Amino acid sequence: MGFIATNEGGGNFKRVPPGAYIGRCYSLIDLGTQLTSGQFGTKEQHKIQIGWELFGEDENGHPLTIDVDGKSMPLTIKKSYTVSLHEKSGMRRDLAAWRGKDFTDEEAKAFDVCKLLGAYCMVNVTQAENGGKTYSNVAGLTPLPGALRASKPAPVHADQKFDLDAPDMALFSTFHERLQDAIKKSPEWALIQRRKQQMGESQSPSSGFEDDGEIPF
Repeated sequence: MGFIATNEGGGNFKRVPPGAYIGRCYSLIDLGTQLTSGQFGTKEQHKIQIGWELFGEDENGHPLTIDVDGKSMPLTIKKSYTVSLHEKSGMRRDLAAWRGKDFTDEEAKAFDVCKLLGAYCMVNVTQAENGGKTYSNVAGLTPLPGALRASKPAPVHADQKFDLDAPDMALFSTFHERLQDAIKKSPEWALIQRRKQQMGESQSPSSGFEDDGEIPF
């Protein structure tokens, strides 16, 4: 299935402070089919994790950066979505707000999420406590204001795309253990392992993505 969304029914160790920041989508991670529990019981849903690198300053005027091997890198924040553009889905709500307009019926039938990679927006971040820990969350997305479009910050983090239809195992090896474990629970991962056993060879480290052209999406 890859990252085609249809209309059928966490972050760095240094926490991102609450606020509205310029964000650039740098990461698309296919989590595969995951079991989710809710008000109406447990169900299987195809999930994707979208990540943004953030640009700006906190309330004290300090840049939103973290030191990584001696290099100052923008903080990042991520959010997981069910891959769906159903009219009531969270992904459709956030992407429509990001675009500044809703999807047409034709667009919602098959939207290639890969078009998000490299796109800029404003990311509204809030914080919440759970189990004695503080978490930063993506509360909303809006289009980048016109005044900022001509002077967007240059990309810093390398773009990363992981698709279970054609997994880049070199990229997978760089993921946090918890992210790896979540992906390994998916039936798509199990299928990959069965195919590897049947073929007697390892998956080639191909990303399986094509350049979809211009942003905006």
